[in-house]
Amino acid sequence: MISTQLIIFCINPRCNNPINPMGDSVCATCQTPLVHRYLWATGSLSAQISPGTKVADRYEVIKQQIWLDTQPGLPPDVPEELPTEVIPYLRLYQERLHLPQAYGFASNLEEDTTDILLLENAPIDKTGNIYPTIVEAWEQATAVRQVYWLWQILQLWTPLSELGLSHSLLLADNLRVQGWCVRLLELYQTPADEKLSLQNLGECWQFWVVSAKASVAKGLQNIVQQMCETEIELEAINIQLNNLLLAAAAELPLVLKVAGSTDIGPIMAQNEDACYPNTLSDLDEPLLRHLSIVCDGIGGHEGGEVASQLAVQSVKLQIRALLAEVTEQSGLVPPELLQEQLEASLRVVNNLICARNNEQKRQGKERMATTIVMALQVPQRVQTSTGWQSNNTHELYLANVGDSRAYWITRNYCQLLTVDDDVATREVRFAKSLYRKALFRPDASALTQALGTRNSESLRLKVQRFIVEEDGILLLCSDGLSDNNWVEQSWQDYAIPVLTGQLTIEDAVRNWINLANEKNGRDNTSVVLTYCRVSPEYLVPVTPALPEEIIEAEIQEEEEEQAKQEQEELQEPTSFTESSQTLLDLDLDLGIPEEPILSPDIPPTLITKPNQGKRLVMLGGVLALLVGGTSLGLFAWWQINPQGFQQMCRQLPQRVQQLCLPRE
Repeated sequence: MISTQLIIFCINPRCNNPINPMGDSVCATCQTPLVHRYLWATGSLSAQISPGTKVADRYEVIKQQIWLDTQPGLPPDVPEELPTEVIPYLRLYQERLHLPQAYGFASNLEEDTTDILLLENAPIDKTGNIYPTIVEAWEQATAVRQVYWLWQILQLWTPLSELGLSHSLLLADNLRVQGWCVRLLELYQTPADEKLSLQNLGECWQFWVVSAKASVAKGLQNIVQQMCETEIELEAINIQLNNLLLAAAAELPLVLKVAGSTDIGPIMAQNEDACYPNTLSDLDEPLLRHLSIVCDGIGGHEGGEVASQLAVQSVKLQIRALLAEVTEQSGLVPPELLQEQLEASLRVVNNLICARNNEQKRQGKERMATTIVMALQVPQRVQTSTGWQSNNTHELYLANVGDSRAYWITRNYCQLLTVDDDVATREVRFAKSLYRKALFRPDASALTQALGTRNSESLRLKVQRFIVEEDGILLLCSDGLSDNNWVEQSWQDYAIPVLTGQLTIEDAVRNWINLANEKNGRDNTSVVLTYCRVSPEYLVPVTPALPEEIIEAEIQEEEEEQAKQEQEELQEPTSFTESSQTLLDLDLDLGIPEEPILSPDIPPTLITKPNQGKRLVMLGGVLALLVGGTSLGLFAWWQINPQGFQQMCRQLPQRVQQLCLPRE
């Protein structure tokens, strides 16, 4: 049917008059924000439906294959038995930053019973316009962005190839870009009689690299030539492309400004959240320029607050050691190795909390645990594309466990970077349900993993690597803010003033927390903002101010000094992997006072957050298990608890024991 009036329904089920004119931002009756959810309708049949048509008395056809769900509060139609075409979208849900998600199905028209698969999270902006193809945006992109796009495509090659979907990466019209991010319109099955390889990908790229920016053109052309003319391994191409990417990114300056705070909220008895940095208490911390953390504690009496504080302190000491290791390296540390290190750090934190639970015989709901979302900006020395030495490769690593989230916000968009570890997500990953249907489960938001509930082998971890190549804000937050999609609905009002120099980042943190207390209000809230700037625009000062790090692309004139540092490196340095595994296996007396043993039971795979907690226990001498074997990290531990440190040293291999400081 052809629409005569464009309307959209309020998502509030208690709204007395939910009908609103399309385009309004809030419901005229109840003031609930209206959801304009644009969908991509797949298949050739959907392409034949004219704009202005209303399908299934629900979906407004805005443009060819772009539909608007006018009743977004209702679950979409989903058949009892999921069609095979939808399974790859579910299996690849972890790649939702780059791939669309299956939303539901709609019958074509009354005369046709064929179901059309609808995709959400498609590369469509908030006004219903599709993002440009990579070809359309290529010539206007910077050198680093051109390489970054190709690097992202290469990272998708393996997961898509494993499901027979690599053909999706060879269709230029299917590859869309939202700023820095490559996003696919839909997934296409590779024909059974075709065996695609890197040669096919190289042939696709060779038309683009001809017009690449001069500083990266030669490097890209060399990589593409190898892909087209030789049987080169994916790993070799990955290394070359990564080196070119970091060299291009290092040409840019980088200014970081960080602020964070945690708040008990209007009704909670105590604050089980923890964050780093926290207001002005961490002014002198050397990690302030690199690390941000948000943890949301879980557990009964004196549990959640202990777990979250312990996680923050442990991660800080481990990262301090890791960055010392990175500084000592003469060459670039591969992203895979840094990702492994960060995974090992989280497993160490998990085992630390888990051991405490076991010692106190905590069971079920009384087992303390914590969510975590952490971001690490890793500075590495590299020779830039134009041949001089820079101090920073603009790498940003992101890890999360639980439902604490990370968002990247620019003047033009807000992107959710993390995937929640909850029941709804698990149902999707296991291809049991579409996400929107899974959200109607009563246990949809129950966590499926957190740090401390079980041993580290049970953790499913994913560490992502990003390149900071545009001005933006990295927002880390607990669910006190992210619940009910308040970040997605409010980011323009709360982030853009910072990006345009009208608001300090400290004031922005307070504003976000006030929003959480006003709109959600039933939980603690933690917010950490990192303002990343690669342009020379004005940054609002504040007094007193958190330290602002200016990591400029500087030319290193002292080559002799670098050579001297290389000669002074240890003859047999302890490898990252070896030291991490050693520390994972340690059995330590942590010196933390015992707490009362409490009981009841819940299913071990689900973690529910209590509505209230107890008194905060201050940790006067929290220990951290260190990832690296550097003397800097060991010295930090030794200062905090010399007895526990010595017990640890006696359990280490002989070569690692040599790095331990003598007992005083």
